[in-house]
Amino acid sequence: MWAPSIDEMADYVVEALGDKLAGHSRAFGELTLTVTPDTLIPVVSFLRDDPQTRFVCFIDVCGVDYPNREKRFEVVTHLLSPQQNQRIRLKLSVAEDETVPSLTGLYPGADWFEREAYDLYGILFTGHPDLRRILTDYGFEGHPLRKDFPLTGFVEVRYDDVLKQVVYEPVQLRQEFRQFDFLSPWEGTEYVLPGDEKARAN
Repeated sequence: MWAPSIDEMADYVVEALGDKLAGHSRAFGELTLTVTPDTLIPVVSFLRDDPQTRFVCFIDVCGVDYPNREKRFEVVTHLLSPQQNQRIRLKLSVAEDETVPSLTGLYPGADWFEREAYDLYGILFTGHPDLRRILTDYGFEGHPLRKDFPLTGFVEVRYDDVLKQVVYEPVQLRQEFRQFDFLSPWEGTEYVLPGDEKARAN
């Protein structure tokens, strides 16, 4: 069985896919491929089905927001090949009004992750069987992981144990949680923690 290094895998994949790739790079022991929405499905199909790659395990899809870019969102997909013991990352950039082909036809496990990216960033996936919000409440407006999402002026939802129902309240940013002394619990204490005497003896 062929057990390629990252360089051998990169050479093989780049040669096989040719102009379907917009770019590629190697970092942290992993290969990153840059694709476009048009080439995403053919590239992922090749990576999954080719006997030399066999990236059969879907890890995740996530969104990244770069509001100053023309193509604001970056959609990042991670795959794993147990046979080759390697991971691969695919990146593609899309504007706010562009769509990304859904990977649910190739990896049913992509369902939840694509719904999450839609809910939190507003990234649209075409061909998804059930693209609706998954983490925010019914009727929620906006997409909370966008960099320009306002921190105030919205409501937060919690369960009130006294009223025995879900209640909506204005968002409150509690200032006491924003005071940091940047000390670890071990540095900020005046009492001796168990084991400290051993450290001080050295």
